[in-house]
Amino acid sequence: MKVALGSDHRGFALKEKLKPYLERLGYKTIDKGTFSKERSDYPDFAFLVAEAVQKGTADLGILICATGIGMSIAANKVKDIRAGLCLNTRMARLCREHNNANVLCLGADLLTVAQAKRIVRVFLEAKFAGGRHSRRLKKIASYEQSS
Repeated sequence: MKVALGSDHRGFALKEKLKPYLERLGYKTIDKGTFSKERSDYPDFAFLVAEAVQKGTADLGILICATGIGMSIAANKVKDIRAGLCLNTRMARLCREHNNANVLCLGADLLTVAQAKRIVRVFLEAKFAGGRHSRRLKKIASYEQSS
């Protein structure tokens, strides 16, 4: 499985710690930047990661900024992307099971590295539950197509 990673300057350090962790778990990582702590704009990287998922060059995405809020707002502007901000493992599991989220957003200022690693692992291992959740996702997709 390929996971696209992206962060702004505030999420850079956490992204760099998650990359080798993901690779140890057996995931291939695609780093979309940023590549330093130099000030940068989160939408640039949110769009790159979301487009990689949308086009199928990555199976899932992970985005990191200070709070995860900006990344989730920006990523959700890309058609067919369902990005969710997760601050704990329960949110990560439900984000995938109920919403079939394909991009995980994290807040570097709100999580320890250990917490982020647990959230990432749960998000990547969880599966969409289907059933009643499929009906809800179809409504979102239908609206997205019509707007």
